[in-house]
Amino acid sequence: MKKLRLLVSLTTGDNDYQMEQAQSAEAAARKLGVDVQIIYAENDAINQSTQLLKSIQVAESLRPDAIIFEPVGGTALPQVARAAANAGIGWAVLNREANYISELRKISKTPFFTLSSDHVEIGRIQGRQFAALLPKGGSILYIQGPSENSAAKERTVGMQETKPAKIQVTMLKGQWTEESSQRAVRSWLKLTTSQKSTIDLIGAQDDSMAIGARKAFQEITNEAERERWLKLPFTGCDGLPKTGQAWVRSGLLAATIYIPPNAGQAIEMFVDALQKGKPIPERAITGASSIPALEELKAR
Repeated sequence: MKKLRLLVSLTTGDNDYQMEQAQSAEAAARKLGVDVQIIYAENDAINQSTQLLKSIQVAESLRPDAIIFEPVGGTALPQVARAAANAGIGWAVLNREANYISELRKISKTPFFTLSSDHVEIGRIQGRQFAALLPKGGSILYIQGPSENSAAKERTVGMQETKPAKIQVTMLKGQWTEESSQRAVRSWLKLTTSQKSTIDLIGAQDDSMAIGARKAFQEITNEAERERWLKLPFTGCDGLPKTGQAWVRSGLLAATIYIPPNAGQAIEMFVDALQKGKPIPERAITGASSIPALEELKAR
């Protein structure tokens, strides 16, 4: 049997969840005896599109059997997906809706599917965490992912659904990286409006962005002001064992949300389909959970 060759395209190499995605892909490849190549788009949608088109347009003997990718930009690269379908290459979109999948499943001989966390539910969990941490209400500084990113939009929608009306939210934008969040909070602190704001909690849509926010507050020169900010509860998402969960245990974060990496699961789905002929659903969903549990947060 031919050894399957899979290409995994991730958004960036300096985000803890994307690094865990890479590790899960490598572990699945070793377990299943397939070859996997992992590339990074460096948070650039054009770069990602170019990288994937190059991998599709090479000689047939050099092409991957399937592409698994987590989109950077606002779209899930429909033109590139069509090129993959025409070349007989399987296609999986991670953590993003892709409306073209059903159409391309009709014309492609290889599997096309999406595999995503339920980002609206992740947002709902975070809204419930805010309610548990601020039972009397208050104000939150909330660091979102990129404006064009559907996961960031859906997490915000879910959060707004479940947070109590007595909790007010000020929103900043990040790029799923620690550095981008640090810059955003640093810039916000320079505004006169921030000096007048009373913030009771820092929430971020990603653990690394929560840590980036902490680092921005650590730069405040006034010791009393710095300590006031750093004593606030910080929350994030991803909840990976070596980062988010460890930061909760150490007290750097008050809470996170465990979102299991799914690149390895996508590889398993392709192997089942391409080697065993198992059907793959058009859309598959993975779950998420609060760390600590919401009951424990309420008890605090």
